[in-house]
Amino acid sequence: MIKVGIVGGTGYTGVELLRLLATHPMVEVCAVTSRAEKGLRVDSVYPSLRGFNDLCFVEPSIDQLVGCDLVFFATPNATAMHMAVELLDKGVKLIDLSADFRLKDVAVWEQWYGAKHVCAELLEQAVYGLPETNRELIKTANLVANPGCYPTATQLGFLPLIKANVIDSSLLIADAKSGVSGAGRSASVVGLMSESGESFKAYGVPGHRHLPEITQQLTSVSSTPVSLTFTPHLVPMIRGIHATLYAPLLDQGVDLQALFETYYADEPFVDVLPAGAHPDTGDVRGTNRCQIAVHRPQGGNMVTVLSVIDNLVKGASGQALHNMNIMFGFDETAGLNQVGFYP
Repeated sequence: MIKVGIVGGTGYTGVELLRLLATHPMVEVCAVTSRAEKGLRVDSVYPSLRGFNDLCFVEPSIDQLVGCDLVFFATPNATAMHMAVELLDKGVKLIDLSADFRLKDVAVWEQWYGAKHVCAELLEQAVYGLPETNRELIKTANLVANPGCYPTATQLGFLPLIKANVIDSSLLIADAKSGVSGAGRSASVVGLMSESGESFKAYGVPGHRHLPEITQQLTSVSSTPVSLTFTPHLVPMIRGIHATLYAPLLDQGVDLQALFETYYADEPFVDVLPAGAHPDTGDVRGTNRCQIAVHRPQGGNMVTVLSVIDNLVKGASGQALHNMNIMFGFDETAGLNQVGFYP
């Protein structure tokens, strides 16, 4: 049994962590922080947790968290880095769901996130928490940088092709769509139903913060240079990411279906669908699963991969729990065996 704390317990990823941890057999949640809701019971803010969590929100401080074995940061970017060094020095392991430790190059991080990184020395130490590529490093990590939601769906779709060297990695295209929960819980005009409902639009076309993260990670497993065109879109749904990925084939004779099935044969949270299938975000809603289908339209020289996840689970909190399970030697699927919501 381990004790965990959650910094930022009132956002979507924070409450999703609380939902998933509520039935985890090896975890006691001992601290949940929120400046805005300090002093209120967690289950008064989130009645869905009645009977599962009787804690009160506390101020985010080292004193409140030092008794934990692990702390999750479900906070905005440029927050975790202000507490990371002191907590690590006190022997507390960290999983950061923000972008503070995902990029290895501090200059690139500061360029894309518009802030001064206050503990750049930790960037090299941080382990990127995509279990499907970094499982062995995660096992011994003290600081895990949980991947972004778009990067998770995109990487899982491209990885088998890049590792097998069967595509031209200099001409990758990711056309990705996300539900509005990806923007977080803070009030904004773009998140209003009257703004996002009955509408569909691209954003961040000149450059999105997840682009350097995806490129960095794909480059780390590629034997050739990687160049990616990444275009995110906002769609009028609450949860879900659908990434449609394109790449030119170098090997016209490769059995794409067999390649994907073999690559993910032992991965508990990646489901390669039968040939000809079209995954639906609704089928993974509420789960830590990524469903993938691979196509070769008209038998041509392009491969199209369809990759879907729940952005709040496999794209955030569920993946964070998967990383926790690996770090502490638990069954990797503990707390993560949910069946998708339907309808």
